[in-house]
Amino acid sequence: MNSNNLTLVLGAQWGDEGKGKLVDMLSENFDIAVRATGGANAGHTVKVMIKGEEKKFIFHLIPSGILYEDTTCVIGNGVVLHIPTLFQEIESLQLQGIEAVSRIKISGRATILFDFHKLSDAKQENSKGERKVGTTKRGIGPCYADKISRRGLRVCDLADWDLFKKRYKELLSWHERCFEYVHEGAEEELLLLEKMRKPLLAMMEDTAYYLNTKLSEGKNVLLEGANASILDIDHGTYPYVTSSNPSIGGAFTGTGMHPAYLGENIGVIKAYMSRVGEGPFPTELKDDLGGKIREAGGEYGSTTGRPRRCGWFDLPLTKYAIMINGFTSLNLTKLDVLGCIDEIKIAEKYFLDGNEINTLPSRVEDMARLEVKWRTFKGWLEDISECKNWENLPDAAKNYVLYLEEKLSCPIKYIGVGPRRDQMIQRD
Repeated sequence: MNSNNLTLVLGAQWGDEGKGKLVDMLSENFDIAVRATGGANAGHTVKVMIKGEEKKFIFHLIPSGILYEDTTCVIGNGVVLHIPTLFQEIESLQLQGIEAVSRIKISGRATILFDFHKLSDAKQENSKGERKVGTTKRGIGPCYADKISRRGLRVCDLADWDLFKKRYKELLSWHERCFEYVHEGAEEELLLLEKMRKPLLAMMEDTAYYLNTKLSEGKNVLLEGANASILDIDHGTYPYVTSSNPSIGGAFTGTGMHPAYLGENIGVIKAYMSRVGEGPFPTELKDDLGGKIREAGGEYGSTTGRPRRCGWFDLPLTKYAIMINGFTSLNLTKLDVLGCIDEIKIAEKYFLDGNEINTLPSRVEDMARLEVKWRTFKGWLEDISECKNWENLPDAAKNYVLYLEEKLSCPIKYIGVGPRRDQMIQRD
C-alpha cells in the first residue's frame, strides 16, 4: 500500500496563497486531481498559454487539473456542491475548447448546496452586527450545518426524484421558518435541478472506492486544497473561519483516501500575508503600504472581488500551520510583489502580556492583543518576474527566502515570481 503516489497541495495561511497555479503546474504529471472540502466559496485563478494566447481560468468547484486532457477530476464527499455553479464551470470550459464532463467524477455522498442556503447565510451574517464573520454568503455554513444536523440532501438522493422533491420542500420549509424569509425561486430551482439531474447522476461515483482503487494500482493522485489551514473550523481563528477542515485531516475525511498512500505534502505560503473578511490579523498593514501591496499583488477575491487585507509575513502563524499539517516542502508565492518595497518586515515572534508564546492563541480576543517582534530586510527593488532559476534572483530576494526557510524548518521547493504557469522557480 505504501507507494507514496498521493500528493497534497494545501494552503498554509488564510487562503488565496496561489495554490491553483502550483496545482496546474503539477497536474501534468498526475492521473487524477481531487477536491476534498469547501464549496463555491473557494476560487483558484490560473493563467495559461493556449495556442500562443494567454487565457485566464477561475475555478470554484472543479479541480484546476481539468485543463489537462488526460487528467480525471474528482469532487469528494466533503465538498458542498452548488449544482448550477458546477454546470456553469463546465460550460465555460467547453466554450474554450476543453471537454470536461467525461473526466469529472462526483461523490454521491457530497452534500447539495441550494440557493436558499445562500439566503440563510445572508440572514445569519447580517444579524450578527459587529460580530459578523465576513463570509462570502455563498451558503457554505448553512449547508454544512444541515449536513452535521443530518437533514441535508446529497447527490445520491437525486436518484429518486419524487422523494428528492419532498425532502427538498421539507428542508426549505425548515430554513424559511428558522430564518424568517420566503424563497421565491424554489420552483424555478427545482425545475433547474430536474434538468441537470441526469447529467449529474452520470458523473456520480463512489469516489472513495475509485480513488483508493486507483491509488492501489499505482496511479498518481493530486489533492487540490481549498481555503487554508488558518481558516480551519477546528484549528483556525474561530469564529472567523470557514465551515470545513481545509488542513490535512479534511484531505482524508473529505475523500475517503487512505493516508498510507501519502507521499509529498506541499504547503503553499505567500511572501506576505493577506486575508479576506473579518478576524484578527497580527501583521496587517492598514496604511498606504498595505494598499500598495494589494494593488501590486492583485489582491482581490476571485470569488467575491472583495479587496483583501494585506500585511507582512507572519512566522509564528505559518510555523503553526506547518506543525498541524506536517508539510514536507513549501511553495512560496508572489515573491515578485515585494519588488516594489525598499524595506520588508517579517513578524518573528509573538508576545502576549509580555510573555513569548509559541503557538496561536485559541481566543481571538487574545490574538487581537498580540505584540509582534519584527525583523527587517532590505528590499531588492527590481522586477524578478522573468527570473527562471534560483541563481537569477537578486541577493536580497535570496536572503529573504533563505531566512524564511531556516526559521520555518521546511524546504522552500517552489518560488512563484509571477501569475503565469511558467513563472515558477523550482529548487533542488
